[in-house]
Amino acid sequence: MTTMERYRHLNIKLTPQRIAILGYLDGNKSHPSAEDIYKSVSREFPTMSFATVYNTLEALKNKEQILELKIDPSKKRYDPDTTPHHHLICTGCRSIVDIYKNFNLDLSEDLTDGFDVTGSHIEFFGKCSTCR
Repeated sequence: MTTMERYRHLNIKLTPQRIAILGYLDGNKSHPSAEDIYKSVSREFPTMSFATVYNTLEALKNKEQILELKIDPSKKRYDPDTTPHHHLICTGCRSIVDIYKNFNLDLSEDLTDGFDVTGSHIEFFGKCSTCR
């Protein structure tokens, strides 16, 4: 299945630039920033604007096709893997590793303050093997 066929159901305009962005994100585990995506895709499309990348990311986020991560205070990062998972973040180089484990956290009503909890995301911090 081509990238275009995979995303046609989203009802977003699939320009060649957007298809290149989608292709870059497909299976990407690096949790790239918009700047990372722009640098990579603009090699193929040198006239593409940064706004094209940002608008595509916003459209994908609104269609729940990517997650916007706010775990890096200097920039937003994006995760094309929308399955439930957590993240391990290196405090040195800011690399991110996916953690696929369910942590059963029993939150009593006195802790939830009336909230109906529908999901969770845990962030673990440490030093990767390179930064250690």
